[in-house]
Amino acid sequence: MTHMDIDQQAFFEAFFECLGDPIRRRILALLLIHDERCVCDLNAALDAPQPKVSRHLGVLREAGLVLARREGVWMYYRLHPEIPAWAMRILWHMKEGMPAEATVPDQICPACAA
Repeated sequence: MTHMDIDQQAFFEAFFECLGDPIRRRILALLLIHDERCVCDLNAALDAPQPKVSRHLGVLREAGLVLARREGVWMYYRLHPEIPAWAMRILWHMKEGMPAEATVPDQICPACAA
């Protein structure tokens, strides 16, 4: 097995492990349609405590599915631009199969929108 094969296998396993959790699936679906979101927007949309959402975002970041950037005190997350095409197709199909309310945030954080 080459180094690339090992990396691809690791991504494959991490990708499907991430999809095994409903909160991580919702985060990925939200990021598919909203490009980049502040962690406070994700907290509101998921109706989950910030530490729990942050823990799931950490898992997604470690798996190579999302990137984070800091802007002042706010953390913004987006899908990693180098996700393989096959994985993006799966994410889009997954999102299409989710109830509409699972992918629409209830509100946008006023502090982030400013």
